[in-house]
Amino acid sequence: MASFLLKDVRIFDGETIIEKGSVLVENGRIAKVSSLDIDYDGTTYNKPGHTVIPGLIDVHVHCDGANEVALPQSLRFGVTTVCDMHNEWPNIQTLRKQRDDGDCADLKTTSFAATIDNGWPMPIVLAHNSDEKTLAELATWPKLVTPEDGRKYVQDRLKEGVDYIKLMHESGLVMGADWKKPSIELQKAVIDEAHRNGLMVVAHATCLEDTVEILEAGADGLAHCFIDQLPNERVLAAYKKNNAHCNPTLCAMGSGTEEGKKMQEKFAHDLRVQHLIGQGEQERMCMCMAFAHHAGATFENAFETVRQLKAAGIEILCGSDAARPAVGTGYGLTMHQELSLFVDACGFTPAEALHSATSAPARRFNFSDRGQIKAGLRADLVLVEGNPMADISHTLDLRGVWTAGVLCSAYKDSLQH
Repeated sequence: MASFLLKDVRIFDGETIIEKGSVLVENGRIAKVSSLDIDYDGTTYNKPGHTVIPGLIDVHVHCDGANEVALPQSLRFGVTTVCDMHNEWPNIQTLRKQRDDGDCADLKTTSFAATIDNGWPMPIVLAHNSDEKTLAELATWPKLVTPEDGRKYVQDRLKEGVDYIKLMHESGLVMGADWKKPSIELQKAVIDEAHRNGLMVVAHATCLEDTVEILEAGADGLAHCFIDQLPNERVLAAYKKNNAHCNPTLCAMGSGTEEGKKMQEKFAHDLRVQHLIGQGEQERMCMCMAFAHHAGATFENAFETVRQLKAAGIEILCGSDAARPAVGTGYGLTMHQELSLFVDACGFTPAEALHSATSAPARRFNFSDRGQIKAGLRADLVLVEGNPMADISHTLDLRGVWTAGVLCSAYKDSLQH
């Protein structure tokens, strides 16, 4: 296992800032963090003018079809942990093997989400592809009906060793559709069974009414921010009732309304990252999903919702919703765009934005071995040139990324300079 010392660096430990300090890594774990020099005879990186932060945690991706790009590209962009929010179980097994082979972000999963027949996301998948392979995959999805189905679904996920449970609560309003939605009785059964077994429950919803319903049913967090209207006291109260969090996926929402296209193109063509992303992924990030067909759906609704949730003390977590079909997003890279929007559009300080992508998700999801630069935790670290606490754009001045103390291969040469 790798051991090394990062010296004379600014440290954001996930909560607080040390303006000048050192981080010692031994056997893949953080051994010591200090504002003083650490005596060490091994490999040392002396990096004044640089900042080390915890590896980013993307709380919302889809590594669809065991996507071979998702885990390595995420890592190259400093995302050391990704949370897959719906995937077929055989794909998860393939992805876990890819992760174990190295040079990949760590993978957390819900396996199959709690889907129903002809409910989200089945209609949108079939609208884009109904070939034999797709139909075979859809045939394996849960098609829950009764509360007993919901309880069994949770037990099946426990056998797979999942990290959390994902609900789908989508009426189709934002998309100009009217889709079948799970009953509240079914959703409550899944939530209650998950809670009985110590699992957190997050839910997909993209309109205010669906959001309120699933929060009132007991969900612990939302995997999107609604965009059909501005927030009201009812939705704020629903979040507060459960102490629920919001992962707004602002970039995905901007791709949905097409208002994010200019910013997507800016990040895709940033000269600092061209060696980290393939041409195909870059081109996909410059497209838009354009799914918003509701007259009231705007990007500003999402921004204002995040502002009001933050002001009300609701925890905001950073996550991209990156997926192969979700054009306008890019594994890893969209997290940096999301951080920028938190700061520039939603009133976060850079430190608050970084907190939302490091220690906050680790605590909310109970990933107790990561998310901070603290003795005893995994050495999931990101080294950037400059000071992202003064200018969040410096998160893209990437100079080194480690997962469990192992340096990502993309940085084996650049780290020496």
